[in-house]
Amino acid sequence: MHTKFLVFAALFAAAVPLAAHAQWSPAPPALPLRGEHISRATFPNKHAQIPAQCYVETSFGTQNACQYCHTNGVAQKGLGNNNPQAGANPNIGNLQAEYAFGVYDYPQVVNSSVNPWENTLRPEVLARVAASLGVRPQAWDMQAYLRQDNWQAAFDQRAKTNAWDTGVESPWRLFPALSPDDLPAAADGFVRSGTPARGLFSDAQGWVTGWRALNFMPYGIFTPLSGSVSGVYVRLPQKFMQTASGKFDLATYEQNLDLVQRNAQDRLSGEKTYVGAASGTEIVRGQYPLGTEFAHPLHYVDVQADGRDPSVSRFPGTRANRVKEIRWMYKQREWHPEEFGLALKEESAPVYANRTQGWIENGAGWLLGGWIEDKGGALRAQTPSELTQCVACHSGNVRQSDIGQNSVFTSGTGNTVDSTWAMPRQFTGKLGWQEMNYLGYRASASAGAGETPGTLSTAEPSNRSKNVGEYRYFLDHVVGASLFGDMPASVETYLNRQITRANGYSADWPDLRTEVSKNNPQGVKATQELRQRLMREFTAKGEYLQGKTIRPELFLPTRQAALEGARRYRQVVATQRYDFGKDVFPETPFTLRYFRTPETAYPHQNGTPYQIGEVITDRPVDTHAPNFTYGIGTTPTLIDEEKTEAQGGNFVPDYVPLLK
Repeated sequence: MHTKFLVFAALFAAAVPLAAHAQWSPAPPALPLRGEHISRATFPNKHAQIPAQCYVETSFGTQNACQYCHTNGVAQKGLGNNNPQAGANPNIGNLQAEYAFGVYDYPQVVNSSVNPWENTLRPEVLARVAASLGVRPQAWDMQAYLRQDNWQAAFDQRAKTNAWDTGVESPWRLFPALSPDDLPAAADGFVRSGTPARGLFSDAQGWVTGWRALNFMPYGIFTPLSGSVSGVYVRLPQKFMQTASGKFDLATYEQNLDLVQRNAQDRLSGEKTYVGAASGTEIVRGQYPLGTEFAHPLHYVDVQADGRDPSVSRFPGTRANRVKEIRWMYKQREWHPEEFGLALKEESAPVYANRTQGWIENGAGWLLGGWIEDKGGALRAQTPSELTQCVACHSGNVRQSDIGQNSVFTSGTGNTVDSTWAMPRQFTGKLGWQEMNYLGYRASASAGAGETPGTLSTAEPSNRSKNVGEYRYFLDHVVGASLFGDMPASVETYLNRQITRANGYSADWPDLRTEVSKNNPQGVKATQELRQRLMREFTAKGEYLQGKTIRPELFLPTRQAALEGARRYRQVVATQRYDFGKDVFPETPFTLRYFRTPETAYPHQNGTPYQIGEVITDRPVDTHAPNFTYGIGTTPTLIDEEKTEAQGGNFVPDYVPLLK
């Protein structure tokens, strides 16, 4: 940790030499990969490691989106995580029960209990900033914008080598060596190229690049309803693709990828090492081997995109041709979470990042890279401030006393496996090794702009430990369509039509907007409790399914809603205000407004009472200097720790994001 020179050559030293026919260009000699320690106090958003979703109210405990990041389950399994966040680590606290946001140099730095995500909190402010710059969102042809390819132009600026580090000092030095021109992946998930220089070895289908696509069950944060959808691709170092004699071999590579997947999913059967030329590499529980790469294009949603019409998009699963971001991870050093015990994160530690090359260290073994749209829609390297948002969800924890004076900021959640989300939730067998297609989405040619745009064909997977459908479990505990607890108009309309006394329910689906508009916290509380009860009746009946698949009305936006969501996000692009939030709603969600009853009330940090319905800009913190929790948030979420799931409660300390 003290020496911050990450020399790519050392990481490839153990690789078996390329076969004589291989076309993959070796990396040129390079200067060390250098970053710098940067204080987060210099950032526009000093607390970018706390996502906007963490600031929502839980509707008196009826909506628990917190469990999808903050549980103890993965750490208790010892599966590549040492970050229990639901009470198992007293140094961290219970992040389902309290808004206990960490403190950074309080009171010298604005504390993290002040919500910094202005674009999400006040979308009207974003609109005013855009207007002041002459931006006219209604003049945009959003469909045409989504169907433009901005990834290839960025890839073409990369030096012509397939190594993870090109060795060239430029904003594209670590841009992933995955050309969109070689996509979509073949039916077996492998990305093959017709260009020999982009391949390692050839088979009957083309030049194998080493990348392979993953198909997985998304979290609520990245369904098509959220406005962002993902592709994810993995690549292992060369020796994992070779036999013991050094010959490139697709079957050997498949075996090693299978071992990596089963390790991440806690499915191993006693295997100790990888195979072929990698047989000397130990399988470490819950850890990826050194040199593992993930490439993650984050796409806009185009509901007419299902991969069948290249003029719409080359990608399936509502993945538009245009990407919002290209994200990348590289496992560059070992990190053993079990060595750190009950860690206490040093909130004042600086990030270690590069200001021009779009990468940051996550403090837990990985380099994270990110490229995002500039105001004209072309990709550019992200800033250290913007990259800190990546560390928020892709990191771990350390004992700072073991690091010394050059500590690096870490963050992370309780639900990742070695800082990753996708592979632990990858489907098994052939279904898991193909382009991410969002449950087998097929667009309907006849769907109108305000109608459900298509169908799903992949059966809903079940959560392994909870033994119920994964999406059912999400609906039961979030009672919303995303981790914000919001319910888009199309979903609300569907539930209002289906959940009625006439259809056998205990009550008609109530309209929450009525109580919100009346600024009636008791009404909001009663209505939300009823909605939770009815949602659980709905899922218990299995009516959230269509056969074995999730009803598309609960998973997909209408074409009109998707285009308007993209239009709102493009205001962030045009203003370059990523530091203040990427989630933009038509208006402030009710979960970010104050609806507390007198017995659950809290004031602003300055003591001023909140008005009912007011936007929640801040919550109280501990201001008693001698306390260990000085500067840390103190407001209860109202999720009841004493009420178990069996009793109908919503506190879930042991959720594990693994599928059957």
